[in-house]
Amino acid sequence: MTRALVLRHHPEDHSGLIGQAFESRGYEIDLRMMNETSTTPSLDGYDVFVILGSKSAVYDREVEAAWFGREMELIAEAQRRSIPIFGICFGAQALCLYHGGTVERSNDPEIGWYEVEERNDSGVSSGPWFEFHFDHCTLPERAELWATSPRAVQAFAVGRDVGVQFHPEIDHVQLRDWFASGIEEARDFGVDVDALIAQTQRETPAARQRAGELVDLFLRHIAR
Repeated sequence: MTRALVLRHHPEDHSGLIGQAFESRGYEIDLRMMNETSTTPSLDGYDVFVILGSKSAVYDREVEAAWFGREMELIAEAQRRSIPIFGICFGAQALCLYHGGTVERSNDPEIGWYEVEERNDSGVSSGPWFEFHFDHCTLPERAELWATSPRAVQAFAVGRDVGVQFHPEIDHVQLRDWFASGIEEARDFGVDVDALIAQTQRETPAARQRAGELVDLFLRHIAR
């Protein structure tokens, strides 16, 4: 059986719809923690490396010293082993940074369901996709742009690595878990938490289909 290492950064995070999509395509999911108290997982025996989101910023020096430096070393090891990486939100920003791009605080965060614009015939669906981010990427020159929104780069590839700024793993169960761990940040931006959870529950069946299509796109890309 093929195996996917999925790296999370908070106890309330899980692989959600993306994990389900990989599992339905024959992958065994191994969900591991990366934070200041965790050990660095080994990449031995894995075929794919998935990095989930985080409340932290990739440019935070304290976070880098506490654990993100080790995560970047793990990305470098995956490159040496030719293990393709699928990065989500923070994971995509980590890939952008590793490959020579920049990540900065955004003046226009996105929280909620948004459509994106496909670029370069990438095959990325217009969505809507769930967004929850306060930073944005400037891609390295060798990156291939896959999707954008008026506010941010939304999907890209560098070699066999693929990053998406949106959260294709999100369903209403995951979103409830997120808000149960802290909702102040969302409310600070005027988000009606209950309404967003209800909207996400309505979107989940279609989002599950889109997540599967996105995983298929990633698997076709790495098979080239």
